[in-house]
Amino acid sequence: MPTFYDTQVASPMMLGTAQYPSPAILAAAFSASGAGIATVSLRREAGGGQDFLRLIEGLGVALLPNTAGCHTVKEAVTTAQMARELLGTAWIKLEVISHGDLLAPDVFALVEAARELCAQGFKVFPYCTEDLSVCDQLLRAGCEVLMPWGAPIGSGLGLNNLLGLKALRAAFPEVPMVIDAGIGRPSHAAAAMELGFDAVLLNTAVAKAGDPVTMARAMAQALDAGRAAYMSDPIEPREMATPSTPVIGKAFLQ
Repeated sequence: MPTFYDTQVASPMMLGTAQYPSPAILAAAFSASGAGIATVSLRREAGGGQDFLRLIEGLGVALLPNTAGCHTVKEAVTTAQMARELLGTAWIKLEVISHGDLLAPDVFALVEAARELCAQGFKVFPYCTEDLSVCDQLLRAGCEVLMPWGAPIGSGLGLNNLLGLKALRAAFPEVPMVIDAGIGRPSHAAAAMELGFDAVLLNTAVAKAGDPVTMARAMAQALDAGRAAYMSDPIEPREMATPSTPVIGKAFLQ
């Protein structure tokens, strides 16, 4: 099971709490997924008030508030401070967005905000790109987890830059890493785990599916399969065929 900031969680799935058809379906999807962490947007979910807070606290999983919708360092830091006061956790998924259409991270503001929040005692989970230099700066700022995107948030495109993600995983082998954003299908989730990532963060792929509960269960199964495949040391791909049936000792008839 993955470990973040010395805390072991029960599942490699982090599941978001936005966009579900109803609170009952949200709760059922979490139950089906076995998710170990629920991500909560303070800005998007605050409208639900105490009823929403009781709902997510009743899920029985660790809470990871996030700074979704923040575009500046000041916004992100202030939102994180509010989240810590409201939810009683130092964990924060740090988002600082630069591009409205792609919801891409503003990597310069992200590093600055991460440095400030780490200095304030937050345990920061930064939503970032797969850029090695950016990730190195985030680790130097005090982050102990990296959350590179697979593709733009809510796009369902999967893992857009396999080479970059492989290079990032290889560059920091001891750092817990989560693929955050872009996962649309169970096959995408399995592929992330096969690369050696520790967890996957999902929201739209489950919440907006025709049957969120069944999709949540499928994602959980895919994560388990992907992790098992990674741990089994799979064969490397090659361009030429390799016979699975040995030919040594076999008679050749002319």
